[in-house]
Amino acid sequence: MFVTFFSLFSLSGVGASEVNIPHIDKVVHFTFYSVMVVLGYLATPTEKEQGIGRSKLLWYIVLFAVFYGIIIEVLQHVATTDRHGDPLDALANSTGAIVGMLAVRFLFFRVPSLK
Repeated sequence: MFVTFFSLFSLSGVGASEVNIPHIDKVVHFTFYSVMVVLGYLATPTEKEQGIGRSKLLWYIVLFAVFYGIIIEVLQHVATTDRHGDPLDALANSTGAIVGMLAVRFLFFRVPSLK
């Protein structure tokens, strides 16, 4: 809901900053979607994880995040007057989701050593 609100509602003129960092919005998109995947995985009950498999569940979460990001960009273009959908934002969203998946796999899918 947080991402949806800030994606579709205009906050122009609110807290306008004098600091101008090029493409910082892409970093924000990347970060939001990588965190979304990690939190989505952590929020899933372990019973669900065992029912369909951890890897498949993680792929469902990533696919949801990617499609959600694309839908939000389309809605920004179609349903708002002062926001514009950006394919590079959708790419940053998707890349963030994939990196979030890799982080989950690295942190939670590791096989313990045989020592």
